[in-house]
Amino acid sequence: MRQYEVIETKETQKKVKKIICNKCGKEIPTEKGEPRADFLSVEKRWGYFSEKDNQVDSFDLCEECYDAFVATFVIPVGE
Repeated sequence: MRQYEVIETKETQKKVKKIICNKCGKEIPTEKGEPRADFLSVEKRWGYFSEKDNQVDSFDLCEECYDAFVATFVIPVGE
């Protein structure tokens, strides 16, 4: 989950203020709007053949939650 800070200039800009893991709630360290730890960011726009036509879902996972998530896969993540 991203939290943004709006910066008013000639062109309004958004700067990342915080990145929070959607699963555990841990804050992913940032400095000057840039992440200082690696994480998984997912954004999915659902298509016509789904029950979520045109819905956009997005979430962020810290590395520990990513590891726990992929450990549940029947087919391992490809390397």
